[in-house]
Amino acid sequence: MSRVVPIVVGVLLAVAGVAVGAESVTEFVRRHWAAPLRPQGPPPKGWSALEASLQPKDCGTCHPVQYGDWRTSIHAASMGPGVAGQLVEMAATDPAAALECPVCHAPLAEQSTTVRTRSGIVPNPAHDPSLRPQGVVCASCHLRGRQRFGPPRRDGSLVSAVPRARLPHRGVTRTPAFLSSEFCRDCHQFKPDGFAVNGKLLQNTYEEWKASPFAREGTQCQDCHMPDRRHLWRGIHDEAMVRSGLEITLEPDAPALAAGGDFTVTLAVRNARVGHAFPTYVTPRVILRGERIDGVGQVIAASRREIVIAREVELDLSREFSDTRLAPGQSARLRYTGRAESGDARVRLSVIVEPDAFYTRFFETLLAQGAGRGESQIREALEATRRSPFVVFQRELAIGGEAAGR
Repeated sequence: MSRVVPIVVGVLLAVAGVAVGAESVTEFVRRHWAAPLRPQGPPPKGWSALEASLQPKDCGTCHPVQYGDWRTSIHAASMGPGVAGQLVEMAATDPAAALECPVCHAPLAEQSTTVRTRSGIVPNPAHDPSLRPQGVVCASCHLRGRQRFGPPRRDGSLVSAVPRARLPHRGVTRTPAFLSSEFCRDCHQFKPDGFAVNGKLLQNTYEEWKASPFAREGTQCQDCHMPDRRHLWRGIHDEAMVRSGLEITLEPDAPALAAGGDFTVTLAVRNARVGHAFPTYVTPRVILRGERIDGVGQVIAASRREIVIAREVELDLSREFSDTRLAPGQSARLRYTGRAESGDARVRLSVIVEPDAFYTRFFETLLAQGAGRGESQIREALEATRRSPFVVFQRELAIGGEAAGR
């Protein structure tokens, strides 16, 4: 991690104090993310259709790199079939609860189908049905009351040399809040009195980060999830991202054995560069696996041994079964032992990531019980979760020979 970050952020905060007054990052974030967000309202007189648009593709006209990144991101998929399929039925059976999910999954007022009023929950007059399926769109973070907001320039400056009246959509108000982990908090951290399982908040990523060495060093969420200001937000679903945060080692105690000898192999996974618990949420599962492979590549029956890194909970979130997640710096180890017998060819050690393990079980159960009007979307989501696992590390050790694999 870069050690320059604390200095840069400190400078930006100082500049901000001179340029935009005394409003702190905390104050800006509280105002910016006051939920539910208000409708943008009519565009200023004289604005072009492009300037007035809330559509990400129109933002991409002038910001093609950011738009291209966003299209591949989990933010763009935050209202995918799994969420949308549940909301179809929920809107009819529990309309109040159906209002809660889009607060983070599709934050704009224009994305909500309904609004809460003094007379109850009613259709939203500002609803734009084309926006809702697009999830966390550009305007979710960058637009309030038709005014654009964004980070400081790369040189740290907050004010453009060109008068704002001459800039498209009257320019942008710049603030270092966009470079702070606080900006991400409201959608990645439950409040202290929020939903908890076994006395622990279901979503606690921001507090995990605050308690980590990364926070003390000044490394922000954006430094890892938006490197070089890219709008990718790579996480547990991305093999390269996962690999970059882990230190995986394999230690054969006896690398050359004759038939009949005992062996021990230790596979270790250390949370070396993940700035919060690994994994942070209840949905993923990471498996350390050891198994013996015969001469034709088949797993030898009953040889498999596993250790799971996860926070495993009941599907209805009523209880926690186990929590073996790794805080920054912590390790998990699988010690695989056995005897080299005649005909034994190899021992395979793997680290497998199942990003959507909870969702796979959840969608299977939901479909078995009846998903209602969202059934087709839930089936689509289930198939996606079944495709999501990947192997982040695998090595085969020939008993009495050299290691091979990746």
